Amino acid sequence: MLRPTRLDYCQYLLSTPINYTLTHFAEHCESFSHDQLKRYLAGDRLTPRMLWEHVKDDVVLAPDGYLIFDDTVIDKRYAKKIALAKRQYSGNAGSIINGIAI
Repeated sequence: MLRPTRLDYCQYLLSTPINYTLTHFAEHCESFSHDQLKRYLAGDRLTPRMLWEHVKDDVVLAPDGYLIFDDTVIDKRYAKKIALAKRQYSGNAGSIINGIAI
């Protein structure tokens, strides 16, 4: 049985312009199921240092440039059985909602 790797997941993130969900990944990939992808992400540890090591050569430094990182909460307030969804503050909603933090 083929198992997802970090390369598979990163290639997916680079290739999808809008939808970054595991459901979307599984629907567009014949090799992996949603459950396989979820188990992979639950066991993988991608630290900020590891990420920086992979992208630092692609960052172009400029005296008037900025690199901004932001987190987001995907609104899942109507979902009852999504394992990753939990109650957390959403700046977009302006309150605590059931959602998935990215």
